[in-house]
Amino acid sequence: MKELAKNMRLTSQRQVILEELRKVKSHPTANEIYDMVRRRLPRIGLGTVYRNLELLADRDIIKKLEVGGGQKRFDGDISQHYHIRCVKCGCVEDIAVARHSDLDKSAAACCDYKVLDHHIQFNGICGTCLPEA
Repeated sequence: MKELAKNMRLTSQRQVILEELRKVKSHPTANEIYDMVRRRLPRIGLGTVYRNLELLADRDIIKKLEVGGGQKRFDGDISQHYHIRCVKCGCVEDIAVARHSDLDKSAAACCDYKVLDHHIQFNGICGTCLPEA
């Protein structure tokens, strides 16, 4: 069996969850991923999807996004990038803004921490919701 990370097997369920998550750019919730995965694995349980998403996120194979709006969202793209969230409908998208590594250095200079990373979330109104605003 293939391995995803040290001591983690790539089960058929994990493989389908990863494939479905990496197909989309919409940063789906666990429930949305469950709906996508069920098309291929009708007998999979919601708890199984939740557990595997948490495990994959803990192993840095996917990203768990804790954005405003409540529900956690997941991202199959683990590269360092920023996100934008619509304050009306809650959709989350990648935003093509250059990542500023100097922010880590600036933050470290202001405090007694070793800064490991930073996350920036932009908030706005998406094109779909804009006419209603």
